[in-house]
Amino acid sequence: MRFSTATAALAALGPLSAAAAESPFEQYKAKFQNFLSSFSGSAGIPEAADNVQVPIPKPKSKTVEPKKIDTLTLANWKDALYAPVHAEATIPEEWLVLITGGNKTCFGRCDKLDTAFSQSALKLASLKPTPDNLHLASVNCDDEPVLCNSWSASTGVIWLFEILPAPTETGLYVKRLNTTTVTSQDIVDAYVAPKEEWTKVESDSYFHPIDGFFAKNGLAVPLGWFFWGLNAVPSWVMMLGVSFVSRSMMNKRVEGMAGGPRAGAGAPAAAAPRGAAPGDARS
Repeated sequence: MRFSTATAALAALGPLSAAAAESPFEQYKAKFQNFLSSFSGSAGIPEAADNVQVPIPKPKSKTVEPKKIDTLTLANWKDALYAPVHAEATIPEEWLVLITGGNKTCFGRCDKLDTAFSQSALKLASLKPTPDNLHLASVNCDDEPVLCNSWSASTGVIWLFEILPAPTETGLYVKRLNTTTVTSQDIVDAYVAPKEEWTKVESDSYFHPIDGFFAKNGLAVPLGWFFWGLNAVPSWVMMLGVSFVSRSMMNKRVEGMAGGPRAGAGAPAAAAPRGAAPGDARS
């Protein structure tokens, strides 16, 4: 009994004696190690922050620019159409040309068509694949009456030129649009539609702007001026001229039906009978 009590007392004094035997240097060393461990723990925070993944912004999609719409005039139209054509080109440059007008030539009905054509410029540029060889232009027949007359072009239509280096013949297709209901999508659909849905202008026709008979012989522009002059003359002057010419023709026709001057109107009088000789029994 005494042995067990002594053993328990020694066991209880063991930790106390160990603590007493520990030198002060060891205590300071333990505190310094705890200080270093706390410092390394606090220094690890920025390292964790460095591992945070920052979202990378996605590259912006390329902005599609609408097709430029050139304005064709009597002075520049041919140079403008051939400007993008390279000398060795084998793929034709396409020109989609709107024939429009104002109150004189389109009677004020082309405003909706003009708006739709302008809006189609962006849609045509957004087609896949992008038609890099497509160009847009317009002709206002109020401003360019001679050009429209030399082409024999009416308003409310679109022309599609397929141009290769000269002297290769130029393809030309014409399509009429409904000026009251047309939309930009109608113009895009017309462009992508098969050529069979267009009206083809043969290169040997008289009024083909580039390869026609009048164009090759230098007569297209003079005819344009002539037809413009006729359209510029007031209607009452035309009626007066037609009336004068028709009356002159009728007078000549009446004279021809009468057979010329009346008989004896201009003939000399008949000679009087000669009298009998002197001594004649008849006298």
